Amino acid sequence: MPEQQHTMHRSLSLFQATALNMIDMVGIGPFVVLPIVIGAIGSQFLMAWIAGAVLALIDAMVWSELGAAYPMAGGSYNFLKEAYGKTKMGRMMSFLYIWQTIIQAPLVVASAAIGFSQYLGYLIPLQDWQHRAASGGVIILITFLLYRKIDSIGKIGLFLWGGVLFTLGWIIFGGIAHGNFLQPLKAFSTDFNPRLLLGFAFGNVCINTIYSYLGYYNVCNLGGEIINPGKNIPRSMFISIIGIAILYLAMNMSVTSVIPWQQIKSWQDGKQDMFVISKFFEQLYGHTAANIATILILWVTLASLFAALLGYSRVPYAAAKDGAFFKIFSKLHPVKNFPYVSLLVLASIAFIFSLLLKMKDVISGILAMRILVQFVGQAIGVVLLRKKRGTASLPYKMPLYPLPVILAIAIWLFIFRSIDTKVIQSFIIVFCSGLAVYFVYAKLQKQWPFQNNKTER
Repeated sequence: MPEQQHTMHRSLSLFQATALNMIDMVGIGPFVVLPIVIGAIGSQFLMAWIAGAVLALIDAMVWSELGAAYPMAGGSYNFLKEAYGKTKMGRMMSFLYIWQTIIQAPLVVASAAIGFSQYLGYLIPLQDWQHRAASGGVIILITFLLYRKIDSIGKIGLFLWGGVLFTLGWIIFGGIAHGNFLQPLKAFSTDFNPRLLLGFAFGNVCINTIYSYLGYYNVCNLGGEIINPGKNIPRSMFISIIGIAILYLAMNMSVTSVIPWQQIKSWQDGKQDMFVISKFFEQLYGHTAANIATILILWVTLASLFAALLGYSRVPYAAAKDGAFFKIFSKLHPVKNFPYVSLLVLASIAFIFSLLLKMKDVISGILAMRILVQFVGQAIGVVLLRKKRGTASLPYKMPLYPLPVILAIAIWLFIFRSIDTKVIQSFIIVFCSGLAVYFVYAKLQKQWPFQNNKTER
């Protein structure tokens, strides 16, 4: 069958899409980030998790309006192109997004794989090269699981999602059964300091909690495979964020009701402990239970890797199919109808990153590379699209417009301001190199800003 006859199928239900979103959000992030946040701001750690959820909900309004209006594979690629003009600045914005995705998507996958190998160290003492080998091995495993039809992937996603809910549920139940579940709330209310919300330190801490919420928009990358996308894409995002926020807050309260936040902070200050959740179960139920819990955390990390690589693999595919990226990325598997070239390339880059980088190198970098082009760019894009096309045909209209747009831009810029200077410099290098490559490409292809009236459509 000729390549162009292959199409992607809408077979993911609201339930499946939400499950994939949630497992993408809950990777190794909350388990690694929990002690980092406590170490940074002490008893006010819940504030950072609430702030992350609020930002995700506000930004999800932007994503929902765009995702429902343009339910196609590729997510932000399509949104930026449509908002800034298919033959004008949208060409450059969407190209820059793809350029960054080729780097930051494998970074996201690698960060989860690195976190997997770190927690594996609780079960099996590993040398440095063994940690790296474990990171690379888990990426190979996930790639194998994704190399199949989308309807099978939806079923695998539900199976992995069950493990995510069970793990978080066990952590929460353990704290409740311990009998001191509400104690962290008392410390939070007693020491509450509203000035912390505007401080540089708080913005720096929120980088970590926001990292743990990222993935709420994964359903937009799968827009071409979602049933009834005008309704299910927004619903999936809001259900995911609210559900995960409740689980994160309850998990933090549960852990700190058993291991006081002061003790966790002292571990962080002394750089002594990387396995707080495992220690939590060890204190409650003993070493055997801690081993089982650690295995479940590894399960959760695998699930997140599965959802993240699945969504990102659709982005270069969408750009290539549109003629804005290398044509080979537009290939669908001749039998299973998924973008196998895109999947294999991103997985290969992630494999290399997992062997070379450490966790601390990637969290801030992931956000820095996304904020200006993707998050802020899309928020401005919603305003541009409303001016050009109105709102009559929109399947979803954000409430209180334009307030969510203004808030999203302001908060993202606040977070960007808090990122380490060296990380910002790395972002500038990637951004400027992307601009240079785009202008060379645009000159050769006679695209914006080098097109003439005859080439405009």
